[in-house]
Amino acid sequence: MPPPTVTATAIPRTNTPIPPTGSATPIPPTVARTNTPVPTTGSFRLQYRAGDTIPGDNQIKPHFNIINLTSAPVAANTLRIRYYFTRDTAQTLLFDCDYAVMGCAVVTGSLGVISPALATADYYLEVGFTGGTIAANGQTGEIQARIHKADWSNFNESNDFSFDPTKTAFADWSKVALYQNGILVAGTTP
Repeated sequence: MPPPTVTATAIPRTNTPIPPTGSATPIPPTVARTNTPVPTTGSFRLQYRAGDTIPGDNQIKPHFNIINLTSAPVAANTLRIRYYFTRDTAQTLLFDCDYAVMGCAVVTGSLGVISPALATADYYLEVGFTGGTIAANGQTGEIQARIHKADWSNFNESNDFSFDPTKTAFADWSKVALYQNGILVAGTTP
């Protein structure tokens, strides 16, 4: 399969810290929560793999690949991925893009609070794009995201909604969500 067609403009990327609970401004969800799975036979498939399978270390490393199943190119900036997890301690969270076929310059990451908190998720990572195009019947290629705390303290991913240490190769995974223009198009929310 040929590599995806990507058009990108270099934009400087900065790590934006999210303050601890109490001083954080919650990011409102763009859609209502639903536990109804969205079939992966529609316009998109969202693939996930665990870049780090150890549930008790100091980083969360979800890797993603979006597949466009349509016969038309799709602007990447219309898409958002959400990965759900528990913060475990009241430390500032940071996002990093470690690698992306599209280039990390077009990959954005923000961390949002889930309120009320759930047993399997009190935060989510939202990965988006400032530019680029996913070719017709193409894919983004690998996107390596990483979350860590400012003090590098450990997480406990064993109770995280989206974490699956058995996924060491890309596979469709219903517990991460893909939105297009704010509409859930693949996966589920907690």
